[in-house]
Amino acid sequence: MHLERIDDPDDPRLADYRDLTDVALRRVLEPEGGLYMAESAKVLARALRAGHEPRSVLTAEKWLADVEECLAGRDTPVYVVPDAVAERVTGYTVHRGMLAAMHRPELPAVADVLRGARTVLVLDGLVDHTNVGCSKESTPKPRRRRIAVLENLVDHANVGSAFRNAAALGVDGVLITPACADPLYRRAVKTSMGNVFNVPWTRGPKMPEMLETLKADGYTTVAFTLSNDSITLDELVERDLPAIAMIFGTEGAGVEPRTAKQVDLRVKIPMADGVDSLNVAAATAVVFYATR
Repeated sequence: MHLERIDDPDDPRLADYRDLTDVALRRVLEPEGGLYMAESAKVLARALRAGHEPRSVLTAEKWLADVEECLAGRDTPVYVVPDAVAERVTGYTVHRGMLAAMHRPELPAVADVLRGARTVLVLDGLVDHTNVGCSKESTPKPRRRRIAVLENLVDHANVGSAFRNAAALGVDGVLITPACADPLYRRAVKTSMGNVFNVPWTRGPKMPEMLETLKADGYTTVAFTLSNDSITLDELVERDLPAIAMIFGTEGAGVEPRTAKQVDLRVKIPMADGVDSLNVAAATAVVFYATR
């Protein structure tokens, strides 16, 4: 590691970490400036395993062993600062040991995310990829393809939770609309526990074009909404569709009315009396589990 001890919160080397609580500023700076934040050793390790590269790490003296284990011989600048300096720079108390300013990777095309879902097979009940050799006794069979679409979600914690659920429950990829919150924003990465790095994803076009692309690739487009003609989640599962694109709408109004009209199916999760719906993060977990 390349250690640099800094006691001045105004040191220009700490510019990447300044004012992390200013959400409006970070929304502009991080995507356009080509960086995002990875917080904690676990999240940094997952980012590195995904092939992402750090530009620097901010940490305290007591966490240096964890940082060294994560960086594994990389010549990454590590800024060692007192806790008070870290709080002064970032605007909050850094509880998880370290922050890493990461180079933001270039997002894949929508077609590449969908192509990745097409190459997944089931062999003897285990998921693997097409580069696995198959014996004559082992006949691969197609696996249901599942893509999640997040339409205009604005809460970073909900986006992070959806990614964590997608990774845990085997969703093949995630597409987000242009107005959706950034999955690589610090809070989203933190809430996902770094699982945003474990699921192929990209930011796609607006919904009309997104739906056309999904349908052309063989997906049944499914919007989760409380419309009168919605079938239940159980009925959706019984249809055993080979490829489904599961569309979740924004936290307040849900999926856009135009989207609800254009999809192939409208689906609802049955609720007990007195409760109309689940939080969108909880809904993704239920749907991903039911359709796995």
